[in-house]
Amino acid sequence: MTERTDTPRPSRRSVLLGAGAGLVAGIAGTVGANAVIGAGGSGAAPATPTADIPPRGAAVTATGRTQAGIARPGTPQMNCLVAVFDLDLADDAVRGALPARLEALGAAILALSSPGAANPDGSGDLTVTVGLGPRVVAAIDPALPGALALPAFAGDDAIPARRNGGDLLLSLSATDGGLLHPVLDELVRALGDVSPRWRQRGFRAVGEGTIARNPLGYHDGIIVPHGRDELDENVWIADGPAAGGTVCVIRRLLLDTSGFGAEAPERRDAIIGRREGDGAPLSGGGLHDEANLLAKTPDGSFLVPARSHVRAAHPSFTGSALMLRRGYAFDDGETTDAAGAPIADSGLLFVCFQRDLDTFVKTQARLDETDDLMSFATPTASASFLILPGFDATRPLGSPLFA
Repeated sequence: MTERTDTPRPSRRSVLLGAGAGLVAGIAGTVGANAVIGAGGSGAAPATPTADIPPRGAAVTATGRTQAGIARPGTPQMNCLVAVFDLDLADDAVRGALPARLEALGAAILALSSPGAANPDGSGDLTVTVGLGPRVVAAIDPALPGALALPAFAGDDAIPARRNGGDLLLSLSATDGGLLHPVLDELVRALGDVSPRWRQRGFRAVGEGTIARNPLGYHDGIIVPHGRDELDENVWIADGPAAGGTVCVIRRLLLDTSGFGAEAPERRDAIIGRREGDGAPLSGGGLHDEANLLAKTPDGSFLVPARSHVRAAHPSFTGSALMLRRGYAFDDGETTDAAGAPIADSGLLFVCFQRDLDTFVKTQARLDETDDLMSFATPTASASFLILPGFDATRPLGSPLFA
């Protein structure tokens, strides 16, 4: 996390949406924060046979006003497993059957998150985040946030049907990636009959706090909501049955890293809007500085180019809130292009959280229109989910939606 001070300051959104010299750049729809594996051992002789096993990260509380795995831990874990399913429930059966199944799922999450439950060596920083897809949300109440599905964006017509949408999201993260598949299996058993649609393993680059290099080699995660006030303003749903929840968008993007890398260094920087070497915005400053979108050269050209990713994704052009991004890289070996030629099946599992779907929709629509970076990205999966409010043993998972 970026260091915070006790000096009062305006909310980040009010700054970002301001005019004049305060207009600054921020959102990059790519990888965000980096996870820290943990410190090494002290060198003392092990007291038990497992004492020399690498740390699994500090435990993350599964209960609370909001679910874990979104804003906590503040630094996302090194590994993730995203799994999307369909429920074996007709629309008119959702309200009657789903509450008990979600309650059982929540109980399993609490049990598996307890020390030693998921693994004899401990659960570490394991988190599980649960969301419901638009069909299910609309069956509960069409007025709920997340009841509308994502529209199609540029290139989405090539996404396979099984990787588009879905009824249920289970997103698992942990420093110890070996926990993820066994925990997912346990959760599916607790949930009951579901049909798998797709799943994706992901990993994060080493970085500083919320800042890490994305699969294209550029720093990201510089501008995201921090602290309770900014999260309340931009991420969490404020009231109603879904209060404490949020809307999640997941996009699996195949990245042409070879094509991007073949561009001249100056051209790569212009496409992103920041320097590859030190992450500084092209308008000047350092890694932690926000870009000034009004800064110009003596001849009147924008220092941050008109079709750069930093400028295209900026919320001042859409009037939308900030997105909290917790994306991961992926590398699944090889696939084939439209002509059948082998290409790398690797890229970005883009994951973002916002208080309403429109924040992402407006941003992505602008990226499709004005962002040169999009020519290096091919969508291969797309879905949105209402992330359920926080829960505990006395407030079952999902219960506020059915009250």
